[in-house]
Amino acid sequence: MYAKAIPKMNDTLEEGDEVLNELSIDKPTLVRGGNYIKEGRDSTKSTCLIFSPTDEDSVGALGRYLQLFAKHEVNLLHIESRSSLRRADVYEFMVECAPGGDLGAVVDTLRKQCSYFSIISRNHKDNMGTVPWFPQRIRDLDKFANQILSYGSELDSDHPGFTDAVYRQRRKYFADLAYNYKHGQPIPRVEYTKEEIKTWGVVFQNLTKLYPKYACREHNYVFPLLIENCDYREDNIPQLQDISNFLKDCTGFTLRPVAGLLSSRDFLAGLAFRVFHCTQYIRHGSKPLYTPEPDICHEVLGHVPLFADPSFAQFCQIVGLASLGAPDDYIEKLATCFWFTVEYGICRQNGELKAYGAGLLSSFGELEYCLSGKPELRPFEPAKTALQKYPITEYQPVYFVAEDFDDAKQKMIKFAETIPRKFGVRYDPYTQSINIIDSKHQIEDLIYNVNQEVQILMDAVRKLKQ
Repeated sequence: MYAKAIPKMNDTLEEGDEVLNELSIDKPTLVRGGNYIKEGRDSTKSTCLIFSPTDEDSVGALGRYLQLFAKHEVNLLHIESRSSLRRADVYEFMVECAPGGDLGAVVDTLRKQCSYFSIISRNHKDNMGTVPWFPQRIRDLDKFANQILSYGSELDSDHPGFTDAVYRQRRKYFADLAYNYKHGQPIPRVEYTKEEIKTWGVVFQNLTKLYPKYACREHNYVFPLLIENCDYREDNIPQLQDISNFLKDCTGFTLRPVAGLLSSRDFLAGLAFRVFHCTQYIRHGSKPLYTPEPDICHEVLGHVPLFADPSFAQFCQIVGLASLGAPDDYIEKLATCFWFTVEYGICRQNGELKAYGAGLLSSFGELEYCLSGKPELRPFEPAKTALQKYPITEYQPVYFVAEDFDDAKQKMIKFAETIPRKFGVRYDPYTQSINIIDSKHQIEDLIYNVNQEVQILMDAVRKLKQ
């Protein structure tokens, strides 16, 4: 979002060089896409301030504002500039502040002195009325992808592989691959062991027998394409990079390796960019039809086929976009809706109930159980579904049924409108970034762009009538 630097920005930065040294940050570094300070290591715990100087305070403004941060001992990790989208001939600064110092005093001063001010914080518990931090560019996913709830060989005592030293070491190997991954790199290819492939084969064989009867038509349509294009086979575990390439061609979704479970906020944020954080390890071979956590069987057999469907992909992105900057209680509601749709959703197709949730499509026992008539079925209504409690270590007592993906999508859009945010968000697929919409000028530009698209469609309709 902050890709363009304003004209003569280097001159302004040179004016503030001495201040930058006092703030204990790197000297200005020219990076492709704009002029900004190299990011610090602790940026995930930082606070981002976005502000515009007044018309009267435009010349040399950056240097004076940096003095303000130095005065209150607030260290800066990152600085960017851009031409404002809110007003013509005005520029904005974005600064990323490290924890510490009197940030409250800086905020109070900027609010009084600036023509525009906004604050985004990774810390949800502060008292400055901030918006929780969220990624605005796809490479920002690097900032939290390793903040997992479990790591490598650290398994719970009831995990089937807890006493298996070889398995624990193998899990650490997969965790290290994910930990060292950065956006833009190819996903590391893995040479799976004979035992891992055997475990995969048992799961693959059992589930593929059930798919024709229980899986939704979208899953059954895509699955043969995965066999053809991504080498899905009983005797072969497919590689994430091959799958990611396939999904990108279908819907723009890509995979990103992750070492374990992310927080709900971070996981949903990835979906806003059509990025699915995906595990690469496999469950323990002693219990091939059971796993206490998501593994590659769950990911590539359950989730992946539906991400190749345009309507389902859009539904997932809507949930992700709704999560950006949302209060914590709404993150919990969105995560619950995700659980009862993308993980454990059922839909109606041609008068029959079919499974589309990955937790069902990757579970031999629950796939049959969910459509057995034993559990309670309720219509999917986000406002009600979001309040439903659920177990995570046993079959679900309640499932929610969507009429179809488009119906679920429209309901999620309506639900997202209830989230208390003072701005809108829009994904820009050209720059793979999030546009924050909080001004009349931006809305006018979007309306103009939409009108152009409508004109293209109207022209196509006219040609079809000729």
